[in-house]
Amino acid sequence: MNTNNLLFLIMVGSAVAAAAGYLGSFMVIKRMSLVGDALSHVALPGMAIAILLHLSPIVGALVALTIATVGIWYLEKTSKIYPEALVGIFFTFALAVGVLITPEPELLEALFGDIEKITVMEGVWAILISLLVIFAVRFISKKLILGVISEELAKSMNISTSTTNFIYLLLVGIIVALGVKFVGTLLMGALVIVPAASAKNISRGITNYYLYSILFGILSAIIGIASANYFHISPGPAVVLTSILIFILSYLFKK
Repeated sequence: MNTNNLLFLIMVGSAVAAAAGYLGSFMVIKRMSLVGDALSHVALPGMAIAILLHLSPIVGALVALTIATVGIWYLEKTSKIYPEALVGIFFTFALAVGVLITPEPELLEALFGDIEKITVMEGVWAILISLLVIFAVRFISKKLILGVISEELAKSMNISTSTTNFIYLLLVGIIVALGVKFVGTLLMGALVIVPAASAKNISRGITNYYLYSILFGILSAIIGIASANYFHISPGPAVVLTSILIFILSYLFKK
């Protein structure tokens, strides 16, 4: 891979990882870590259908994730089943269907990603959408935190926690859809959760926590992609392993 391509892929990966880390910071606070992992698996059947229709896998993943987000949000509101059980049902169903219908040559790429196949147009859109997601999360961040602290207090301030959570889940779905091309459906959940978990180990305040979550996401992308290029290994697993290494270091040095 030449230097220009490497720098471009690092830019794309860093943008997606920054948004994933920021979203993950709220997911860890809300104790919804399993949701990020499950949503990444839900993308698989959507990608498979898109491949069969000769469309971009990202489009298929986005459609599948949007449907899953609406489904989880609706069932969580109307069903007596615990959210963790709902997530588990979506996870196993989507993974089974996705593996069955994904063409075998593309299955490995769908599961573990291949950032080198991202086109210039896809990369530019990924950067722009990631930045928009970061601004959108920033806009609803206070409402999200207030809902975690006290839903009753949020309601007394005319804040709809249900609507806020729905918007948040949609934003998570968008970033997961972008990231599955980057690290694959099996590993995207880690890119959302691990940088935020690392930040939680060393942060002293909520602002530092957000910034560290973004920073660790970016570092995971930069070091992972550069290492993958140097050692000629798959970028997806390299990025996730880098994020886990950062988590281990943050755990060892946490105060």
